[in-house]
Amino acid sequence: MKTRLRRLLYTQLACLTLWPILAFAQSPDLSQNFEACKAGREACDQSKLSAEQLADVAVARHGHNVANCRNHYDSCDRSKLSEPETVALAVADHQRNVTDCNDGMQTCDQSKLTPAEARDSSAAERQRNVAACQNGGGNCDHSKLSASEAGAVDTARQQLNASDCKNGSGLCNYSQLTPSETKEVAAGEHRRNAQSCENGWDECDHSKLTPLEARQTSYAEHQRNLAACKSGEEACDYAKLTTSEAKTLADTEHKRNYSACLKGRGYCDASRLTVEETRTLHPGN
Repeated sequence: MKTRLRRLLYTQLACLTLWPILAFAQSPDLSQNFEACKAGREACDQSKLSAEQLADVAVARHGHNVANCRNHYDSCDRSKLSEPETVALAVADHQRNVTDCNDGMQTCDQSKLTPAEARDSSAAERQRNVAACQNGGGNCDHSKLSASEAGAVDTARQQLNASDCKNGSGLCNYSQLTPSETKEVAAGEHRRNAQSCENGWDECDHSKLTPLEARQTSYAEHQRNLAACKSGEEACDYAKLTTSEAKTLADTEHKRNYSACLKGRGYCDASRLTVEETRTLHPGN
């Protein structure tokens, strides 16, 4: 009898000892199942949920359904919305449709607008058409313009064309320029060409430069070549240097070569050293 009682006590003690380990091993799975249920995933096993977890899952899924309805997802179940949620959804849907109509979106349903909203939407559409015509947009419909709007569009298009011609950008139509605009455009093109030549850009046309501009361009080209030669760049053309510039560069290069030979750093050409410089490299000789 005592032996049986002792075995029973040992068994109970072992169970009490192993229970926290088993519970700990199962808790991650239970936690993952709880999260899966709240997210509405297929991996959810509701039989493993406590009463409190079931309540939390119901709240979470209701919130997901409200969000799905607001976003117009197919998974929305309007029958599960409360009356306040249904009203709020209807208000949001109506306002979204009003915004879509005012912005000219294809999702607009004109039949759901109030008369006042329909007038606002029509006015917004008219303004978009006027703006498209003024900017040369492909959506412009000239037939929908009033006489005053057509006049404003013509003025805007004239100004835009003149601006494009003056700036050398856009689709300039010279035939639409007035005599004064033609002079301004020509002056602008001349200034841009002079600037391109002075900066050494490909768009330069030397034949269009005035004598003063030609001299300024020549000076700028000479300075760029001199800078390239000083930096040892490939673009350097030594033939274009003056006698004094060539001598200065030669002296600078000679000093650099001697320093490289003397310090043992950099490219050294010993054949270009003077007898005295060669002697300083080997003072013992």
